[in-house]
Amino acid sequence: MTKPKMTLKELKALINLAHPDYEIPALVFVGIRGYYKKTLGNPDANDRGIYDDALFIVFNEKLIPFNANTDPSRFAPCIANLTPGIWDAYKFDLHRGNYLALCQRSGEVTVLRDGKGLDTGMFGINIHKGGYKKTNSAGCQTIHPDQWSQFIKDAQNCAFELNGKNFKDFSYTYILLEN
Repeated sequence: MTKPKMTLKELKALINLAHPDYEIPALVFVGIRGYYKKTLGNPDANDRGIYDDALFIVFNEKLIPFNANTDPSRFAPCIANLTPGIWDAYKFDLHRGNYLALCQRSGEVTVLRDGKGLDTGMFGINIHKGGYKKTNSAGCQTIHPDQWSQFIKDAQNCAFELNGKNFKDFSYTYILLEN
């Protein structure tokens, strides 16, 4: 699987286009829904259940790419789909009590629920490891399993470098962009 290719300058331009007054922090996580829209799945629609999105760790002037899924794995009544935006809501914590991930623990997010509409709150829209046969998302953002270990290692290292040994006590920003 080829990792997303984008320069830091290109990513900053996309963020600036969507959020012109936003000042990018030293560490931010950025998802791009539909990154591979033209080459994976249906080119005229946003697919679910495939890794056709990208997620980047942006730390200082470094950009680290990963293959991701930013949609639920399937369509189902009331299933959550995170809306594009800037979400200052993430902390390092255990996903479902099992393993370290970036978890929505420090702020609300807005989701679009299938067949229901917009909903804002604390829903556990985490950034975690996906599966091989499915993306394992009921609304979360998932990283391809072959890349998960590197993602969480790089995320922790960047957070540690920025905030020291208590990096888990800090909140981090996730920006979701629509391609």
